[in-house]
Amino acid sequence: MRTFAIGDIHGGLKALLQVLKSIEVTEEDTLIFVGDYVDGWSESAQVIQFLIDLSEKINCIFIKGNHDVWCQDWLKTANVNPTWFMHGGKETIASYDGFTKKEKKKHLTFFKNMPLYHLDKDNRLFLHAGFTSMHGVAREVFKENFYFDRTLWEMALSIDKNIDKESSSYPKRLQHYDEIYIGHTPTTNFGETVPMNAVNIWNIDTGAAFKGKITAINIDTKAYFQSDFLPDLYPNEKGRNK
Repeated sequence: MRTFAIGDIHGGLKALLQVLKSIEVTEEDTLIFVGDYVDGWSESAQVIQFLIDLSEKINCIFIKGNHDVWCQDWLKTANVNPTWFMHGGKETIASYDGFTKKEKKKHLTFFKNMPLYHLDKDNRLFLHAGFTSMHGVAREVFKENFYFDRTLWEMALSIDKNIDKESSSYPKRLQHYDEIYIGHTPTTNFGETVPMNAVNIWNIDTGAAFKGKITAINIDTKAYFQSDFLPDLYPNEKGRNK
């Protein structure tokens, strides 16, 4: 049995299919998605439908990202959040053209049922963005941090690698978990198109919303598998144009 964590997808169904083919996914595997399934490329609704179908065959865990929150709100109310519209929502709305009310309702339920984080039996934490409570995710007051926070990753990048984990100066946020897997902040912001590791955090958002790739990482071996660059798969689109 293998477990893969899969980074931000942002409507890139073609890239997701490449990744799943690369890892030769089977019914014995577990797939943990860290959120942001929609907004960016032209197949957001199709990604959601594919994931719903996939979850009926393979054990999948779908963490909720900030773009998923926005899309869920739109499916529920039909109100268009201006910030969402400018950051991929326009393309997501277009992708739902031709979907029935029944299908949209099923997608809404799918979004509603997504957890904000997942903690496995080996004390490995999976979430979209981060958290701020020094006591860990169970005591996070502001739930929006799970899908918006960037300070967790920024802190990990700034930590002196020579500080012992048991030291009083080591950030208490990081002492609770053996490993933490996140998305949300593209590694391409730091000039990397591959997963980045800082302290015990693995950032697997490799820029699929923009000019990067979708990544799946085997959480035991740390072997990773990637799609082609998204602009190459959608040459007539701009994605989120960064």
